[in-house]
Amino acid sequence: MKMNKKIIFLGSSVTYGSAAGGVSFADIICEKNGYEMVKEAVSGTTLTDDEEKSYVSRLKTIDADRADLFVCQLSTNDAALKKPLGSISEGKDIASFDVNTIAGAIEYIIAYAIEKWNCPVAFYTGTKFDSELYAQMVLLLKKIAEKWDINLIDLWDDLPVDSISSEDYAKYMSDPVHPTLTGYKEWWGPYIESSIKEMMK
Repeated sequence: MKMNKKIIFLGSSVTYGSAAGGVSFADIICEKNGYEMVKEAVSGTTLTDDEEKSYVSRLKTIDADRADLFVCQLSTNDAALKKPLGSISEGKDIASFDVNTIAGAIEYIIAYAIEKWNCPVAFYTGTKFDSELYAQMVLLLKKIAEKWDINLIDLWDDLPVDSISSEDYAKYMSDPVHPTLTGYKEWWGPYIESSIKEMMK
């Protein structure tokens, strides 16, 4: 019997769909394509591992024996809470990463996912909003993605906010960070879906 492809999503409110009744692009894409979904998403949480619901802490609790793709959100909460950026490590030893920094947490998550599920890994960003620290996080993520040769779904640069009308933006986003259900379905979703399908080939 052929098993459906399985995607693990790790994130916070944007992955959860907090402004869309708990439905995000993850639910929409998986339902449409018949993918199995593990959605580990808790609003308000950070990549940096300084509280019990951090991405790093919750990553270790994901009970999945296999995955065809692992997708992680570049959390906006780290920027809002001014978490330290840190620096990219020289090696790839999982024990060497400082998970109390954004860089260290990202590298730890990548290393863990590769070791645990041996599948492609992707990170996705939000679309542009007014945050100097998040802009720095996007640049950092690009360098880390290059180091680890992982996939980057770069909504920050590839889905320009100024390419849609202000009316559409108001329809798609409940605030500068959180999409509405329509935003997931009509704006973010199609772009992320095409990226995921490419990775799942």
